[in-house]
Amino acid sequence: MKRSRRSFLQTAGAVGVAATLGQVGSATAHSNADQGIRSFRCVQIDVFTSRRLEGNALAVFTDARGLSDAEMQDLARETNLQETTFVFPRDAATEREQGVNVRIFVPNQEIPFGGHPTLGTAMVLRSLCLKSQESGPASSNDIAEITLDLKVGRIPVVFRTDQSGSVFGEMRQVDPIFGPVHDRDTIASLLDLSPGDISTEAPIQTVSTGLFFIIVPIKNLSTLQQLKVAPQKAYDYIDRQKLPPGLSEFYYVTRDIGDPAIGLRSRGIFSTGEDPATGSAAGCTAGWMVRYGIAKPEETVHILQGVEMKRPSHIYVRATKDGDSVKNVRVGGHAVQIMEATVSL
Repeated sequence: MKRSRRSFLQTAGAVGVAATLGQVGSATAHSNADQGIRSFRCVQIDVFTSRRLEGNALAVFTDARGLSDAEMQDLARETNLQETTFVFPRDAATEREQGVNVRIFVPNQEIPFGGHPTLGTAMVLRSLCLKSQESGPASSNDIAEITLDLKVGRIPVVFRTDQSGSVFGEMRQVDPIFGPVHDRDTIASLLDLSPGDISTEAPIQTVSTGLFFIIVPIKNLSTLQQLKVAPQKAYDYIDRQKLPPGLSEFYYVTRDIGDPAIGLRSRGIFSTGEDPATGSAAGCTAGWMVRYGIAKPEETVHILQGVEMKRPSHIYVRATKDGDSVKNVRVGGHAVQIMEATVSL
């Protein structure tokens, strides 16, 4: 599906997010002039899972108008999740043309993109729009696409109902940028591994589909399971790569899985701790796999992440190839809402 088509909602009589949020959850982003208290609605959703208390948790502030940059950063620290997103509704015409304006924060900074924040936020917006349709004039019983306007650009998320009857969302990330290939012996020494622990079937390489990751192919699952946060010397090495500060990490993958239903096992063990599901790194991995023939163009690969931290996450990735160029990276999965709250400031 081309980005120029149905860039916000594919539904008869679609309403914009601004209109939807005016109809659903009227307590959102309202001020109490007498008490000087502002209230903001927050939805928490588990992403890349169809089971609650698994996957990667995300907090979504569904109408962040009135929040300052400093307040959003403080709220991201308050939720203490991997990411927190803030939706800034605009008029329906602007959203159809440009997408829904969303900003993504980790506890210590704003980032231009994130995989599970993109999918989770789109899922929350879809749910809100469907609730609005239920309470308003009859128009459509489904929403096929929502596009988010992120710092990295416009990211469309399409939806379908899968064989289980669950809603499956799939984002199209920006085309991959392939950066430096890294020496196996050097990376092994930086990670306190032996060179034999790293697979030779594809190179260790820096890739970005919005955020930079160094894809490290691990030979054996047992080695992947025993990995710890990389030593400081490894992050000193990343700093010398002159990539955007704070936006480059190691992402570890292995094909030693022992399960025919899984295509790849992965771990995102970052400087800030372990991530249950890293959709941005999974997108980089999709491009990397297609480039080096580990996956065929358009082949869907099921990546399982988060097992070691008891938050199993199921990420489905695919990409196409046009000559030597890898394009059309898509990352999908399920999500399930876990809680709602009103935050008072």
